[in-house]
Amino acid sequence: MTIIDERRPATQAEDLARIKREAREGPSRRATEAQHAKGKLTARERIELLLDAGSFQEVEQLRRHRATGFGLEAKKPYTDGVVTGWGTVEGRTVFVYAHDFRIFGGALGEAHATKIHKIMDMAIAAGAPLVSLNDGAGARIQEGVSALAGYGGIFQRNTKASGVIPQISVMLGPCAGGAAYSPALTDFVFMVRDTSQMFITGPDVVKAVTGEEITQNGLGGADVHAETSGVCHFAYDDEETCIAEVRYLLSMLPQNNRENPPRVGSEDPADRRSDVLLDLVPADGNRPYDMAKVIEELVDDGDYLEVHERWARNIICALARLDGQVVGIVANQPQTLAGVLDIKASEKAARFVQLCDAFSIPLVTLLDVPGFLPGVGQEHGGIIRHGAKLLYAYCNATVPRISLVLRKAYGGAYIVMDSQSIGADLAYAWPTNEIAVMGAEGATGVVFRRQIAAADDPEALRAQLVKEYKAELMHPYYAAERGLVDDVIDPAETRSVLIRSLAMLHTKHADLPPRKHGNPPQ
Repeated sequence: MTIIDERRPATQAEDLARIKREAREGPSRRATEAQHAKGKLTARERIELLLDAGSFQEVEQLRRHRATGFGLEAKKPYTDGVVTGWGTVEGRTVFVYAHDFRIFGGALGEAHATKIHKIMDMAIAAGAPLVSLNDGAGARIQEGVSALAGYGGIFQRNTKASGVIPQISVMLGPCAGGAAYSPALTDFVFMVRDTSQMFITGPDVVKAVTGEEITQNGLGGADVHAETSGVCHFAYDDEETCIAEVRYLLSMLPQNNRENPPRVGSEDPADRRSDVLLDLVPADGNRPYDMAKVIEELVDDGDYLEVHERWARNIICALARLDGQVVGIVANQPQTLAGVLDIKASEKAARFVQLCDAFSIPLVTLLDVPGFLPGVGQEHGGIIRHGAKLLYAYCNATVPRISLVLRKAYGGAYIVMDSQSIGADLAYAWPTNEIAVMGAEGATGVVFRRQIAAADDPEALRAQLVKEYKAELMHPYYAAERGLVDDVIDPAETRSVLIRSLAMLHTKHADLPPRKHGNPPQ
């Protein structure tokens, strides 16, 4: 039997194993318990949920800061409060960095920032998505301006990566001050209720400056940003669900702007009829219905991921699949504000269109829009320039674009919602469509105002003229007769028409004029 002398100096391999175990376990069991007591997972537990089992390869695990002063020289933990590396999600490479709140509260210092810069550069070079798991207390005050410069490097790389690789920010703790701008520069922001907050100035500063009293969640919690500010795209009750949805989103996105989104096999027949649509959508243009149910009926297995679901609800933006191919769907929602376009809806849809165009995701636009929302507040708020954002996004998009008018499409809103005149590759309409400058009642009141006022029975004449206007200019085939609609289709055949059209457009190639970049309306 071999006797091991326990007094023998540890081998280099044993030293390495001990150091790495120390880096993985973090500062102390007590710190881990404190993190769990807040209802939060540790950085490594979050990475394990995000990535395929056993796929994580850590980078610069043994990095430590070099700062001195304020006691920092006596506290130099491995990782410096951020875990960085890469792994796979459903077999595809994904880069990740995760703040470790147990170390310096996840605050960013020079070494911490350098690690993030490196992993961002690696993601851009490799052409793979970047996911940040954010749980940090902002800049490390003890390191002064060096920490602030670290944020600048992150912002610069966020901008460089924009439209090149998907960038996803997952907010799992506090994010205050300048740190909040990095998530704002990324493609998607996820938040967890009660445990994550984002704001530029916290409640104490707000109270000192304005006298307003508000809690952290009231100022910058998940529900606030999902419903009011629009900063957050997705909000969930717990970290596990949140991170599972990040994995699902990644399955719908390409690795980079040089690839197409992943296509999967579908057991939902491409030629499936949707007779239920005839009952879902009322022929009466004044009756509301739920456009989400229309989308559910059209897409593969009724499965789609709505982006910004709780903000600007009068328009729907969703990722889904048609015959296994990922598409971006933009649709008016008649159930909210009759589906009108307003400032928020225009901004929401414009950014979604830009995202889809950047990552080669075809666009399907479903129209049922009565126009832009009238009102002093909208005009003074800049509805002209905000509406122009959506117009610019569509006009600038080179991906396959298909539009479908379900019922009404009036005025400038019809033009803006990817009409044929601004470059839609194919424009379809249902037999219930009404495409016009405005509704028949409004148009009649403008065109025949004097005749109606002078009539013995104004209401009877108005009703007659409305009927005549509809028959002359708003019948279902008016636009088709003038080539503004490629076909009027049976609603039940919509799914198969869209799939065949997307198959034809799969090889579409379009070039924009040479330029450094455009100057979109702000």
